[in-house]
Amino acid sequence: MRAFMEIDLGQDADAKTVGFLTEADQFVFLLEEITSRLRRVFDASVEQFGLNRTQWRTLAYLYRTPGMTQTELAKQLDLERASIGQAIDRLEAMNLVERRGAKNDRRVWQIHLLPAAMELLPALRKMADATYGRLLLGIDSNDLENLGKAIIKMRDNLDVD
Repeated sequence: MRAFMEIDLGQDADAKTVGFLTEADQFVFLLEEITSRLRRVFDASVEQFGLNRTQWRTLAYLYRTPGMTQTELAKQLDLERASIGQAIDRLEAMNLVERRGAKNDRRVWQIHLLPAAMELLPALRKMADATYGRLLLGIDSNDLENLGKAIIKMRDNLDVD
């Protein structure tokens, strides 16, 4: 982690507090900063479509797996059911998705994309690819593969299952 020691976390430290932040702190803070910046850039990019990042991710998951339930979407997006419910409500109001009762359980609603969403998805895909291209610019494919493996390991280390 030596490379992370070079990260400047501010000029206000005095001699007593310089050693307080560890290399692990600096690494985790950097991860958080990247995700925060990515959220801002992504939200600004999808704003032109009247969407936010959560709504884009909802559409993407529904495209990949039509008929997911609100509970399944919440789990995939790592959100509370109420939060994903609000995203679905907004997408319904925009005529991009609809709730349909499940055939085997009338209490369960499955979410499906509507034709307007299918028309919008290519433009969203192009915008997402441009954002990801910006994020990954200059990173070698081998480094990216290794980083991906490391991030998956970190995620798995924190799994609470």
